[in-house]
Amino acid sequence: MEAPRARIGASPARDRAARGALLTCAALLAFAGNSLLCRLALAGRAIDPASFTAIRVASGAAVLALVGRPFRAAPAGGAPWRPAAAGALFAYALCFSLAYVTLDAGVGALLLFGAVQVSMLGAGLARGERLTLRQAGGLLAAVAGLLVLVRPGLSAPDPAAAALMILAGLAWGVYSLLGRGVADPVRATAHNFLLATPAAAVALAACAARLDASPRGALLAAASGALTSGLGYVAWYAALRHHTATSAAVVQLAVPVLAALGGVALLGERPTARLFAAAVLTLGGVALAVVRSAPPRPVR
Repeated sequence: MEAPRARIGASPARDRAARGALLTCAALLAFAGNSLLCRLALAGRAIDPASFTAIRVASGAAVLALVGRPFRAAPAGGAPWRPAAAGALFAYALCFSLAYVTLDAGVGALLLFGAVQVSMLGAGLARGERLTLRQAGGLLAAVAGLLVLVRPGLSAPDPAAAALMILAGLAWGVYSLLGRGVADPVRATAHNFLLATPAAAVALAACAARLDASPRGALLAAASGALTSGLGYVAWYAALRHHTATSAAVVQLAVPVLAALGGVALLGERPTARLFAAAVLTLGGVALAVVRSAPPRPVR
């Protein structure tokens, strides 16, 4: 009678692991899609950063207000309104947009994800999390893959733009850390976008003299807000319940590679041996760092 109990007991754990993996993959794909939309809109000069940020945040708020019912009375233990998380979300979105216009994409990726790693790994270590030898090896491989991806063409960045991208990475790290353990990811993300919308409107008004948004740019910003940001961040908050701060930091190193692969698949960009090598190193390193070994089977 012992074997059936072992099988039944293992099933919920496997289900949780599978659910966490699916949510993580969905979030990372959304982040990569968001990178592509930002590149098309901002690097292509189809819209100014303040307009992109305002439309992005407002679109996310509108979609999440429909699906998340943020103003309905929350059950006990439900998601509260958290101004700190909303402030981190707005700071990330605005600093990222402002920096993206000036920075080379490779430099921007290094600065952004470097700051994310520092903030989230630092928080994990402060809480007593420790990297195993396998996790450390996976992290080093993933970082090496990122360097392989972005190294050609790197040049000294504009100091102001570099500072903005570092602030964006730190803000995103804070936003992710604040999302760990939320009871209702949909409602929490809806609250964050709704609270960030007035701040985005103030930034838009402050930049009124420099606004320049084409219909194409506005559409890209709306898609970024409603789909890859709003719904993508819901998936991320839900996925965070299955991660430590350390593993949540490491998995995000896959985003630049996924975005580059998306550029090949969707934007007609040419695949290269360097991209293949970067993908193998980064995705393999992430898997090595975060995929847990299967527990031993019970002896029958």
